[in-house]
Amino acid sequence: MADSKKLAALIKEARTGANLTQEKLASKIAGVSANDISKMERGDLVPTQEVLKKIAKITGVTQASLIEAAKNAKPSSASAKKPASSAKTGSSAKTSTAKTSGTSVKLTAAEKKLVEAYRKADSQTKKAAMKVLNGESNSFLDSILGTGSSGSLGDAASSVTENLVQGLVNGLLGNLGK
Repeated sequence: MADSKKLAALIKEARTGANLTQEKLASKIAGVSANDISKMERGDLVPTQEVLKKIAKITGVTQASLIEAAKNAKPSSASAKKPASSAKTGSSAKTSTAKTSGTSVKLTAAEKKLVEAYRKADSQTKKAAMKVLNGESNSFLDSILGTGSSGSLGDAASSVTENLVQGLVNGLLGNLGK
């Protein structure tokens, strides 16, 4: 039963960390109601592995952290669904564990590098990175410079600079995957 409470806490932490209400999260997952999310967060309902994957994707946490917590979780009420299966995830990447609010979340090596880079960045770079990651900006350069496609840089200079920055970013992201 303690394991279902751990999973419940992880689900709630993931949802609140993504600034989502139970209703908003439920609306993004077919067949899941806000009441179901509430039950999951209380430990009264253990979601299927497929629902856990959707919650992870929507909230931006790793699937492995939720699936690992669900392996031994048992619902605390008789009316709850069956526990999620303990199938292995497809990733063989090394992981590390980070403590957040009394719970732990497993990070891949690439995720750990991203967290470290984010912590070292200045506030403007952090804001730009969040805009790109949240899909609020189509261009990394626009996010950094705060310009649109017809911003203060001329079109030609903007294009050259954007290509240069995108090349650098792609090279860095490629190195993170190694």
